[in-house]
Amino acid sequence: MKRTKKVNIDGPSLKIIPLGGLEQIGMNITAFEYEDSIVVVDCGLSFPDDDMLGIDLVIPDVTYLKENADRVKGFVITHGHEDHIGALPYVLRELNIPIYATRLTMGLIENKLREHNLLGHTKRKVIKFGQSVNLGQFRIEFIKTNHSIVDAAALAIHSPAGTVVHTGDFKVDYTPVFGEAIDLQRFAELGKKGVLALMCDSTNAERKGFTQSERTVGHTFDTIFHEHQGSRLIIATFASNVDRVQQIINTAHKYGRKVVVEGRSMVNIIDTAMNLGCINIPENTLVDIDRLKDYPDDRTVIITTGSQGENMAALSRMASSVHRKVSIGPNDTIIFSSNPIPGNEKAVTRVINELEMKGAEVIFQDVHVSGHACQEEIKLIYTLVHPKYAIPVHGEYKHLKAQAGIAQELGIQKENIFILRSGNVLELNEEKAGVTGQVAAGAILVDGLGIGDVGNVVLRDRQHLAEDGIMIVVVALDSISGQIASGPDLVSRGFVYVKESDALMDEARDLMENVMEGCVSRGCTDWGRIKTAIKDNLGDFIWKKTKRRPMILPIIMEV
Repeated sequence: MKRTKKVNIDGPSLKIIPLGGLEQIGMNITAFEYEDSIVVVDCGLSFPDDDMLGIDLVIPDVTYLKENADRVKGFVITHGHEDHIGALPYVLRELNIPIYATRLTMGLIENKLREHNLLGHTKRKVIKFGQSVNLGQFRIEFIKTNHSIVDAAALAIHSPAGTVVHTGDFKVDYTPVFGEAIDLQRFAELGKKGVLALMCDSTNAERKGFTQSERTVGHTFDTIFHEHQGSRLIIATFASNVDRVQQIINTAHKYGRKVVVEGRSMVNIIDTAMNLGCINIPENTLVDIDRLKDYPDDRTVIITTGSQGENMAALSRMASSVHRKVSIGPNDTIIFSSNPIPGNEKAVTRVINELEMKGAEVIFQDVHVSGHACQEEIKLIYTLVHPKYAIPVHGEYKHLKAQAGIAQELGIQKENIFILRSGNVLELNEEKAGVTGQVAAGAILVDGLGIGDVGNVVLRDRQHLAEDGIMIVVVALDSISGQIASGPDLVSRGFVYVKESDALMDEARDLMENVMEGCVSRGCTDWGRIKTAIKDNLGDFIWKKTKRRPMILPIIMEV
């Protein structure tokens, strides 16, 4: 399996340039380039790691696209999850490029553009399954697939160098809740004509067998509703899993329960799905949360956000007793209809504990199926498409490696399997393929209204402050004589509790007086040197006394 060894490609070739989404699950964005044309597949965000203190979102670095803006023909979006559409409002501020997507995907994108006041400035076109759109040297064909959100598409990217099939996020579901099953026939037809490369979802590449149909969750819900007819049911799931919400509503209607949808993202997505006809809700089933008190507990179901233990999500607020309209009690049964995303386990466990301490019953097993293909489905797609080259996408390195192993098992030559890194330029044609270069790629941090203004230095400072706190030394110097006019005064935050550390603070203050007097007596007027002396002496003193290294911030004023 080749990775980043550079080669030279002769003749016309297609360039595939992943700008995100390969070392992680999230922030998916890939550029396809042929001569004067660039097409971009997806434009997603990821959520911050624990060490990204204060960061709200992480979006991809699109410097390469900005440098070649005149050649970028459009964004082509596979489906409406945040890790595939979330960065669009931020990127479109700098790149006014048309967007092409299926019905529900476009509806969710338009919600985001509306929030960012970009709707009137962005060209958009809804594409139906089986349709193609011509973008410069490319023809992009949308193929029906199944995923945990309606209207997910795979893409056949036709270029003069050959056809690349990009699966997007997918599973093979022969009995989907809404719409038709994955169009395996079209994958087979493309395979017969010849496919240059397959870029396939790797999320579940380590899991054997098949992913279960979404409908199996419906049977589980039916059992739970039947066994808990005296309880109020609160079901937490991903806001974007419209099919899951559809099954909950179907079961609630069957058992004569009213349904409340709670959580801003959940309400927005369900409203969009209703307007586009992607969800069918029986009349008089949905009620506003303000009417919850009008019905007995055993006649209601609440569908809510917060299945990942997010602090501000509706379920977390219910668990911590700060939700204004829902109080948890012993007559509640809470169902987690999702698996914790890696890294969220502690947050989910915390919410479960809080709910159970209030006397509620919590069900969190066997009420979820994945939206991603397991090994046998991945093998099926490879067998139908029969690509010359395999390029695993969407996953951490171990997921990509697992899929590379599957491709090799199926007879794809080792040298034709490419595990790429973000920023790699993979050039390929029928004769040869290899990494020929590198472009700028990486993460841009979004903090409030600031985009990219928080970098490694600021994060390092935040980490420092979080771990050891800060000591501020304030001193005023006479502008004429250079003598000390007042101070030095010490202010501590996050280092020690000052009222219980008088002796330490007094010693530190005496030390600073000696340091300042020494600087003045030597006639030192360079503020930079004075600040360095303060930092060095105070830092050494605090380390000897406490074995801590707080951030030391000297402030010198002239009066």
